[in-house]
Amino acid sequence: MGAVIVYVMVLAFIALRARIAREYEEFSVAKRMLPVALVFGGITATYVGPGFSIGFVDNGFRSGFLFSIVGLAYAVQNISVGLLIAPRLRALQGCYTLGDAIGQKYDRRCQILAGIISVGLCMLFAAVMINAGGKVVLQEMLGLPAWLSVSLLTVVAASYTTFGGLRASVTTDVFHFVLHALFLPPVLLYLLLFHFEGGAKAFFQQAASATATGFQLTSPLEVVSLVTLFLLGETLIPPYANLTLASKTSRVSRGSFILAGLFSALWFLVMISLGVVARTMVPPDTAKDHVLMDLVKATIPTVGYALLLVTLVSIVLSSLNSLLNAGATVLTQDLIRQFTHLPDRAALRTGRGCTILIAAVAAAAAMFVPSVIEGLMFCYSIWAPAILPAVIFGLWLPRPRPWAGLLSMMVGTLVAVAFKFPFFSQTGIPPILPALACSLLAYAAGHWAQGIHERAQAWT
Repeated sequence: MGAVIVYVMVLAFIALRARIAREYEEFSVAKRMLPVALVFGGITATYVGPGFSIGFVDNGFRSGFLFSIVGLAYAVQNISVGLLIAPRLRALQGCYTLGDAIGQKYDRRCQILAGIISVGLCMLFAAVMINAGGKVVLQEMLGLPAWLSVSLLTVVAASYTTFGGLRASVTTDVFHFVLHALFLPPVLLYLLLFHFEGGAKAFFQQAASATATGFQLTSPLEVVSLVTLFLLGETLIPPYANLTLASKTSRVSRGSFILAGLFSALWFLVMISLGVVARTMVPPDTAKDHVLMDLVKATIPTVGYALLLVTLVSIVLSSLNSLLNAGATVLTQDLIRQFTHLPDRAALRTGRGCTILIAAVAAAAAMFVPSVIEGLMFCYSIWAPAILPAVIFGLWLPRPRPWAGLLSMMVGTLVAVAFKFPFFSQTGIPPILPALACSLLAYAAGHWAQGIHERAQAWT
């Protein structure tokens, strides 16, 4: 409990040092002045959260290095965004959100639809983070009821995000990232040196056995689906888009994503290796999302276990505060401001209110999240087909057509959601594959149909 108090005090100090946001531009995009260190720290702190620490250790434990393919796909995604997308997005003028960019490239209707999808997905992503931090970690740490753990985590994250805005969020993210990155790799080294019997040969035998089991239990279609999910599912989600728009220059955004991609490849190898090591140290029937905590609890001194719990809570907060700030900015900019004029001070107050609203909805939804990885994959399967075709074609085509963007977002979202219902889910087809295919076809159909319409108008 003492470690928690010290941690909260340090977090409060760092958040206060980041200053209270006094302008809407400061709250939403940190006045577009973030350097490489803060953008890189914000990206990595978001993705090394519970999904890519707790979740990847769990999958390494059950399926070995099968998930290294997934991790490599995620690294490729970040590097590709840095090379092909982030610089073009940052070059747009006056954008606060990804919806703003879609509105510039298409029209207001597309921006509103993108805003609705983005706010919904921010709430779902935030619910997954709250579930991981509250129901999995904080409940283990303090022994509180699940609802109270969830509420406590949400209040802490919402408090400094509401008043500090993006800069406070990113500053605390960097602190959390450093804490997390400095703790877990030494844990792996400690376990290999002092607890894992048999040395490198035994490690590779465990890895080969777990990986073979993973491939036996996972069909080729599921592997393709997982790779697609992690290649596309988190591409430019609202927190990453906001960091891109908040970076000082296009060069800063490019370099930050490339560095984040390179780091992610190393991070996933460490997390999966921890899962492989755990196969000889924790029971095979260990509950989902508890492998990492049970491993450390069984092997590391009590103070180390307490530090792990504090570290996990900190990195959950990093992911959560990024999502709350991004969701609040999207709700303010892409939806509320599209229907009413808001001066700067009014927009700032609205953004703060939206932060609290999104936090409350996400906390309620967190109680129903089945597991961290399952929750993330559900979000990924909707985000990629709903938003990515419109964003990528919009940034690269010389004259993107509004019908294409609108139709693509509508069809991608509807098909992804439909495949979650029993009638379609019993087919065994991962939702992202048909949803992405339908979204691309819808984009092509909308582009072609509006082209015909424009030519017909030109003749009359």
